[in-house]
Amino acid sequence: MSTRPEAAADAWAMGEALDEAALALATGDVPVGAVVLGPDGTVVGRGHNVREAAADPAGHAEVVALRAAAAALGRWRLDDCTLVVTLEPCLMCAGATVLARVPRLVLGAWDPKAGACGSQWDVVRDRRLNHRVEVVGGVRAAESSELLLRFFETRRQEPGEGAQGL
Repeated sequence: MSTRPEAAADAWAMGEALDEAALALATGDVPVGAVVLGPDGTVVGRGHNVREAAADPAGHAEVVALRAAAAALGRWRLDDCTLVVTLEPCLMCAGATVLARVPRLVLGAWDPKAGACGSQWDVVRDRRLNHRVEVVGGVRAAESSELLLRFFETRRQEPGEGAQGL
């Protein structure tokens, strides 16, 4: 375990995000969860994937959580918050994180196929943008990965499903 003072708080917050991710399973959504921590470290926004449930292409956990946090705080600028998510954000979610001015991102599993925070791209730390985000990766990564692996394994075993629509 890391000796960073934030390590215990990051692990706790990732547990909250993992709980959110599990909620996505009920609707057949990919189990990704996110929470936004306010300046005092309390959860001010929660979200999980709702693309299937809401027929919303932008229904990613990060976007849902960022919207909830902005509504709770009454402002779009989340410049004193931390986004905690079980899977490395995609291009859209990395962009939303930058645009919301979130200074810190904690992620569980890296996404080597579509990650935009260091894997495929590094949108959140791109020097061409007017805001950059600190990235803390690999927090409770094994748990985050296992949830996703089990989900996709189950999907592959369902007749006629394959990986369609994922």
